[in-house]
Amino acid sequence: MTGDLQLLTTAQVATFVARGFLPLPGIVPDDLNRAATEELHQVLSTWGSPDRPFAPSTGARLDEIYPDPSAIGAVLRHPAVAGALHSLLGSDPVFDHDFVHHKPAGDAFGQYLHQDAMVDPTLAFDVQLFYFPHEVLPGGGGTGFVPGTHLRRVHETDVGRYVHMAGERQWEGPAGSVVLFHQGLWHRGMPNPSDHERLMYKIRLNPTAPQRRHWDTGDLDDMQNGAEDHVFAKFRSDSVAAVLRHRERWLGEADYRLELANRAALWRYVTGDHEFDVDYYLTRTQAREALT
Repeated sequence: MTGDLQLLTTAQVATFVARGFLPLPGIVPDDLNRAATEELHQVLSTWGSPDRPFAPSTGARLDEIYPDPSAIGAVLRHPAVAGALHSLLGSDPVFDHDFVHHKPAGDAFGQYLHQDAMVDPTLAFDVQLFYFPHEVLPGGGGTGFVPGTHLRRVHETDVGRYVHMAGERQWEGPAGSVVLFHQGLWHRGMPNPSDHERLMYKIRLNPTAPQRRHWDTGDLDDMQNGAEDHVFAKFRSDSVAAVLRHRERWLGEADYRLELANRAALWRYVTGDHEFDVDYYLTRTQAREALT
């Protein structure tokens, strides 16, 4: 049932496909952020013990974990959060793992840049949800990530030597922000230069069915094809193809063409439209394969 969920739009899903992340800034109300902060501290203090509250099991359905009165569960069931997860994962996603990241004030340690999903070679993808119960100011050490790297598969910390990639970002935003990551997005925990502690809750969720057209598709036909011939419609500035053409700062010319093909393939997966293309790269490959 999706009647109470705030589903994503086609433009939002296309942005996720192109860039590997989608921010939902400040969507969780302050009272719930305060309750979740208290619960996250309880989880931290009991991590790995039988006393951990609401400890979920790998493979459990999303709607079964963190039951009432869990504040973390209330965050996951928030209409905008649940709607975004449904839009990207479909119905009945399951729990993979979670973790509470705690950085004391002034903690200078930072992770190496890495990719979590080195053993996941298919177009089907997991979603990693990052929840920030308090404000993260610019330069405050929010999670670092490199947009557009999610379809560039590497061996976990092979990219750990990169420390200043062009276009790399650190999350900053108001309390109650949720950021959704494709499983493959390169990211790292950052030092906390502020004078107050930082909490971030991360949960990874797996799909259990094809991730096909689970968002609000009311604008899909217009954005993907338009009223006119779709060959020309893809050059509209508001088309799916235009969103997928977003060029990250780290991309060179050859890299950019590779990512366009990768993004078009992922869009084919989430729509079921196996004729979709951005700039003919997949179509050319299919034509050659048909000759063999």
